[in-house]
Amino acid sequence: MKLSAAIFLLVMVSVHCSASPNIVFILTDDQDTEIGGMTPLEKTKRLIGENGMTFLNMFVTTPVCCPSRSSIFTGKYQHNHGTLNNTVEGGCSSSDWQHAQEPQAFPVHLLAHGYDTFFAGKYLNQYGTDPAGGVAHVPPGWNSWVGLVGNSVYYNYTLSVNGTAESHGHDYTSDYLTDIIHKRAMEFLSDKTNDSTPFFMMLSTPACHAPWEPAPQYVNNFPDQQAPRFGSFNTFGKGKHWLIQQAITPMENDTIAFVEDVYRRRWRTLLSVDDMVEDLVNTLEAKGLLSNTFIFFSSDNGYHAGQFSMPTGKRLLYESDVRVPLLVRGPGIPAGSESMENVLNIDFAPTFVELVGGHVPDTMDGMSLASLLHNTRDVSVPFRTEFLTEYHGEANTGISSCSQWDDQGMAYCHTWTHCVCEDSWNNTYTCIRRSDGEQNMKFCQFADSENFEEMYDLSRDHYELMNIAKSHPEERTQLLDAMSRLVVCDGPTCRSPQANLS
Repeated sequence: MKLSAAIFLLVMVSVHCSASPNIVFILTDDQDTEIGGMTPLEKTKRLIGENGMTFLNMFVTTPVCCPSRSSIFTGKYQHNHGTLNNTVEGGCSSSDWQHAQEPQAFPVHLLAHGYDTFFAGKYLNQYGTDPAGGVAHVPPGWNSWVGLVGNSVYYNYTLSVNGTAESHGHDYTSDYLTDIIHKRAMEFLSDKTNDSTPFFMMLSTPACHAPWEPAPQYVNNFPDQQAPRFGSFNTFGKGKHWLIQQAITPMENDTIAFVEDVYRRRWRTLLSVDDMVEDLVNTLEAKGLLSNTFIFFSSDNGYHAGQFSMPTGKRLLYESDVRVPLLVRGPGIPAGSESMENVLNIDFAPTFVELVGGHVPDTMDGMSLASLLHNTRDVSVPFRTEFLTEYHGEANTGISSCSQWDDQGMAYCHTWTHCVCEDSWNNTYTCIRRSDGEQNMKFCQFADSENFEEMYDLSRDHYELMNIAKSHPEERTQLLDAMSRLVVCDGPTCRSPQANLS
């Protein structure tokens, strides 16, 4: 047995001999790292990051809410779990998802290993709606369930509390969703002791998703904060696919003002998350549970705010949209440590299964992070050198509010004045990223009428300003071949990255 493997076994045996570890998973919504999304979370960075490990290369495999969350729960790429977008028709909390994917999701494995499982907050964008089975449907694997019906909001919503509807209005003291998640978490922890059944707790906040409503005490924070001006901010996307070409560059003054306002409001909503993290850590410590509890902090996707003159949103292949935070503290994790390894949202499920002593199913595409957390892996072998990013735009259903773009297949664009429609059938792409110590390349192919391609040497061009797909044919061919190997088409939801879906 290799020494590193032996050390890992000793660490895990010592943890399990005393007690099976508890796990807390805090998931924010639309929180980037590329343009400062972690900056306002001073308590979180101190209490989790400085007392654990910060991952500097954490990515989502699909930069939009429901497909990304589906990857988090299943450990699968989008082409394997089949949730293509945020609609029921696109697989979001659909009957197919509930029958084929939910029974394989990580909570089911944790419950089978004797864990007391608790969920509070946003699950999937269509969860609890009538087409998705209503509030009575509680996903398997959860002992205690407080699930938000529909998409992220802060007021005026319905929760499914173990299958029963609970309505909330617009009173801050009793309805602000981040605080309700916080309160329910504390109620769940109230009777927990070292002798209790080990628990898994997932807290899925609406922050910092639209409509960006901060708690009253934080509405005036960061009054002078600007969206970062570096890199691709307010820059024409030369050599990029058709959607980026639609952006008005330079942005008009009222659009910039809108971007600035959203940026500040997003930060303000995160301050309530910061308060929750502080209370959570202090409560675990006071109850003697902290030393045997893993705390994970991450987000479902990133966000852009003016990059390539795209006002606000996600769904793009660029770093702002795919890079997210990951901070982890817990038993055996060196305080203040950092990891440069490429880690993904599909890694959460196998990590949780391994940490509770389970066997990671072969159906999961992700990899357990346990060896990284405990520094027990063979560092001469890279953890991951290649991975995919996929996005499947929605087809035009005839209800688009961006009528000026209807001839290009636009759908589900908000009615905001500063809208650039990103959810369209021809904003469908597959990317491969190769980062092996010698190369740091990203190659993307669109399923549009052009089969448009973008490629970036990220070691020299972090902000993705120069598309080199046409000027580097050898590297393009290598990356296209690698992409084809990673997309294993073995089911009805799988699509070839070269397919033209128009």
